[in-house]
Amino acid sequence: MQEHVVEHADVSQPLLYREDSWGPHFARLRREDPVHFHPESPFGPYWSVTRYADITRVELDPATFSSASELGGIQITDQPQGEELPNFIRMDPPRHTAQRKTVAPIVAPSNLANMEGLIRQRTAQVLDGLPRGETFDWADRVSTELTAMMLATLFDFPQEERRKLTFWSDVAICNIEAEDAIVKTNEARMAELKVMAETMAGLWQERVAKPPTFDLISMMAHSEATKNMPTREFIGNFALLIVGGNDTTRNSMSSGLMALIENPAEVAKVRADAGLMPSLVSETIRWATPVIHMRRTARKDCELAGKQIRAGDKVVMWYVSGNRDETAIDEPERFVVGRPKARHHLSFGAGIHRCVGDRLAEMQIRILWEELLKRDLDIEVVAPPVRLYSNFIRGIRSLPVRIRN
Repeated sequence: MQEHVVEHADVSQPLLYREDSWGPHFARLRREDPVHFHPESPFGPYWSVTRYADITRVELDPATFSSASELGGIQITDQPQGEELPNFIRMDPPRHTAQRKTVAPIVAPSNLANMEGLIRQRTAQVLDGLPRGETFDWADRVSTELTAMMLATLFDFPQEERRKLTFWSDVAICNIEAEDAIVKTNEARMAELKVMAETMAGLWQERVAKPPTFDLISMMAHSEATKNMPTREFIGNFALLIVGGNDTTRNSMSSGLMALIENPAEVAKVRADAGLMPSLVSETIRWATPVIHMRRTARKDCELAGKQIRAGDKVVMWYVSGNRDETAIDEPERFVVGRPKARHHLSFGAGIHRCVGDRLAEMQIRILWEELLKRDLDIEVVAPPVRLYSNFIRGIRSLPVRIRN
């Protein structure tokens, strides 16, 4: 059938995301072939799922579309053979369910309410400490600093060493092919992650000997589902919690600042009506789409949008495309505060693997925007952002800005 043999760009190329030039390629895929088979890529053959509805269907059917580490996990890049790092996002039920339940209470509404004052106090301190009239890196001084402090709190990790958590997050997600890669080989990555695991294991031993406390390490050390994890699973779960608690929020804070500066009329809506703040937060997270894709592996032959998918096929859900899908979101290329169903975006995923810390991320961003608007700072971006060379995390490594007042 000739119509299926259409040449489309390989959207797995990390350069598309560093250059921020991915939009037109996905627009064409959504229009011409929303579930598209790429027979060749540096990551092997894969299916691109590019529309909101189809992505949601894959997310909501974990029995057919598996996240299991042993089948390939959650990234288009396969984990090195024999070096898989399983964790609860790279598991199917029932193991996924039990491990996720262990960490979920830390981001329950009651605990978030307890943390709000602390987050606001830190946010105010960070903003008040920024230089005026000189260039600084927003990604480092604000986005990374706030998320590192929060992550250290969640782990009850020493605050003075919090940037270790940022470093390990960067190590875990970095593309070793990038010129500016923080590690250049998988061996170097594993060596750094083992240092991370040894550090966490030291804290784990302290906590396991004491009554349970309300931090992630203690919760895992005292839970039947996680207290006896094999080494690779221990490394995998800590890497997941560090990346999940850090990368998505910090990149939304950097992308979001650019959106606020470029869309003053939308910010004015929130100044006029504080009730629109939740909508601004959701639109920030949709706009940023900090996780570019998630991958599944078909457990059995199935059909998706009229395409026959075979057992073992790699199925890639492109969140960046679903969040710009014209058939699901009105004027998706515009940054709009007050759009209907603002939380109906794909940045957190959907179904059983929906981001466990979604409400915490929303709260951190809400408080940052509230404190920023309260100060009425006149911020300008003085040079283009340096973006991450990655097809997995839509990251901003640096964002040079200046406060004019």
